This record gives sequence, structure tokens and C-alpha cells, in this order.
Amino acid sequence: MSLEKIVKINKIEVVGDFKTVYVEMVTVVTDDGVELSRSFHRHVLSCDADISGEDAEVQAICNAVWTDEVKAAYEEHTNNDEFFPSAVSGE
Repeated sequence: MSLEKIVKINKIEVVGDFKTVYVEMVTVVTDDGVELSRSFHRHVLSCDADISGEDAEVQAICNAVWTDEVKAAYEEHTNNDEFFPSAVSGE
């Protein structure tokens, strides 16, 4: 009996105006080459995220799509009172 657990990137998607990056990981457990289980986990990265702990492939995609223009637009959007009125007014 030889159990093996493999965790790897299954899918990377770039979505929306602010180039949000969705990273889907797959965990596969096998016993002597026979798959026992498969599970998925997804995490989301915005252009203001710290990506230093991400896989090199994820970092490369983030650095390619998160241009200065995208970052500026995202910052303007998140600082806009129209989108977050209670954060500004304290309600």
C-alpha cells in the first residue's frame, strides 16, 4: 500500500474589469495508483493582494494582467463612496 497525496493547480481564471484571479487547486489521493479521492479548493486574488506566497505560474499571470491602469482603476473603485457608502459614513 502506497498512499500518495498530490496538490496542484487545476485552473487559473482572470475575470472582470479589475482582472480578479481565481485559482482552483485540486487534491488527489491515490493508493498504488488508484484514485481514492479528489477535492477542489478555490481562492480569489484581487490586484491589491500579496502574491509572494503564490505559485510562480500564478504570480506570472497576476503580474501580466495587473497593469498600473488596472490597479489605479481598482483603487478608485474601492475608494468611491458610491460603492461603499457605509464604510465612509460610519453607519
